[in-house]
Amino acid sequence: KKSRDVVALVTLTHPKEPMAEAFKAIRTGLLFSVTENQALSTIVVTSTTPGEGKTSTACNLAIVMAQAGRRVILVDADFRRPNLHEVFRRGRNVGLGNLILEDRPEGELITDTELPNLRLVCSGPTPPNPSEILGSPGFQRVVDRLKERCDIVIFDTPPVGAVTDATVLAARADGVV
Repeated sequence: KKSRDVVALVTLTHPKEPMAEAFKAIRTGLLFSVTENQALSTIVVTSTTPGEGKTSTACNLAIVMAQAGRRVILVDADFRRPNLHEVFRRGRNVGLGNLILEDRPEGELITDTELPNLRLVCSGPTPPNPSEILGSPGFQRVVDRLKERCDIVIFDTPPVGAVTDATVLAARADGVV
């Protein structure tokens, strides 16, 4: 688990390492992939199967975006096997599920990290039907509110080969990694 944590935050803990430079290259590619008339405000990070590094990719992409001066909110949209709370050492019990339910103030659910410009939303309570919730108008309202608070929202999602959650989110996102 320790080596996984190192990979998850390599751009923060070892910014000169080749792996950290690779995440900066991904950032640059994403930022140059949009045109003047196109915004890149929501990015979904997924994989085909579990264990391929989607959470590490989401974390490091969020970090390098924040280091480049973008205001970023990193969201754990993987209700089935959430990990961001472990990587950032936060509680899992409040977060995205509460934002969707609107049962807690947003200020309690969007937390600061040690890095300026990077905030975090953990998964929170697991809904009984994650795919349907992520495709709902209520979830779209959450996304719209998050976009008002930052420049880029990055969603860590389940693998596309396991469930439809990432596909549902990808249909609404500006970019997919």
